[in-house]
Amino acid sequence: MLDRFVLPFQKALLEPVARQALKLGLGADQVTLAGFVLGVLAVPLLAFGHMGLALALILANRFADGLDGAMARIAGPTDRGAFLDISFDFLLYALVPLGFALADPGRNAIPAAILITSFVGTGSSFLAFAVIAERLGLSSGDYPAKGIFYLGGLTEGTETVLLFVAMCLWPSTFWLLASIFAALCLLTTTSRWLAGWRAFRPSDSRRPR
Repeated sequence: MLDRFVLPFQKALLEPVARQALKLGLGADQVTLAGFVLGVLAVPLLAFGHMGLALALILANRFADGLDGAMARIAGPTDRGAFLDISFDFLLYALVPLGFALADPGRNAIPAAILITSFVGTGSSFLAFAVIAERLGLSSGDYPAKGIFYLGGLTEGTETVLLFVAMCLWPSTFWLLASIFAALCLLTTTSRWLAGWRAFRPSDSRRPR
């Protein structure tokens, strides 16, 4: 919901950094891989209760996620870059709740499981729509710079980052934040199912006779 408003500011802020990174010989895929490693390292920190350090690594991961996209737009996007970007993002979104579940299994395990399940719904509906939209030659007017068709919703990248920040700042409220966000994810998934139902309905010429 918020990505369309945040992305223009992100692009303006990161483009000079991206140009400098390219001048230094860095590639977008290198930044993607480094950012993913930083994000994964946040998980054991969450598990052992080091919320401040974990938050710093999560934010570093998100910075790298924005930077690699800015670099790709300058140097030229690649299919491998788009694949790595979305694959790593969805895995990290599942790993962060896992870290909180490990930190306090008695209180956090079930809310974490519910949240991860809701992420499966948003992620699978997002990717399924993107695959078929690509096959049909559809383009996303709201997110033309994305490597794949980007179908928005109530819970996008910006909202997820804000969720993780809140969880790290107030870890005792993890169960509540996870439950609320899971419900919003359910609404997002449902809206994407409906969008796919409408967008991909068989045309008269393709209906079996």
